[in-house]
Amino acid sequence: MLTPERHNKILEMLAEKEVVPIQELVEATDASESTIRRDLSELQKRKKLKRVHGGAELFYQKGEEPSVAQKSSKHLPEKERIAEYAAGFVNEDDRIFLDAGTTTLQMIKHLAGKNIMVVTNGITHLEELQKYEIPVYLTGGFVKYKTKALIGSNALESLNSYRFDACFMGVNGIQEESGYTTPDPEEAAVKRLAIELSQKAYVLADSSKHDKAAFAKIAALEEAVLITDRIESGLLNQYLEKTDVKVVE
Repeated sequence: MLTPERHNKILEMLAEKEVVPIQELVEATDASESTIRRDLSELQKRKKLKRVHGGAELFYQKGEEPSVAQKSSKHLPEKERIAEYAAGFVNEDDRIFLDAGTTTLQMIKHLAGKNIMVVTNGITHLEELQKYEIPVYLTGGFVKYKTKALIGSNALESLNSYRFDACFMGVNGIQEESGYTTPDPEEAAVKRLAIELSQKAYVLADSSKHDKAAFAKIAALEEAVLITDRIESGLLNQYLEKTDVKVVE
């Protein structure tokens, strides 16, 4: 495989999985480990990826957020498990908020048949909610291009007219000190208000979000139950000192 072909293959795999071990890249390209390491160094210089211990992860410019399409295909099995588990916390007659996250989108099919009401700021959620005949209110606000989330003062104003039994949301980073974070302060404000308006808050986040901090803080760890997949014991102990953590195997 020629160098440009290897580079394209590496970037395709990162676009799909976000984080890829070196051994997977070696097997996919039929190249030596030393060749792949040189490829990763070159692509890192070009700001196409970021080298991490044992592999590489997709590179985003500081403050940049991946689109819905980019997010949706990443860590899908983990998101499916987390979403199904999270749906178990929704009771009959509940009034809930689902934010515009891709993991909350996966929850919707598991809510079918329940007598509930949903409020969302996620435009991509509407078709799925209607498919399963789940009553839904959409907040107002400015449509954010990348995440298809409704944000801004109108989103906050309309959201503030509701009260919720529970809210469910995604985040971009989780750290003991930084709490739950996301790149966009306006989207963080919507998530923060939803937490304040809810009797119970749940954060749905796969393991790729662990020990990372994005630009804007949403809330402290203790303000929401964390539902996640595999997690290192050291991080789990850190999180458990702050909040309730549900690990979905």
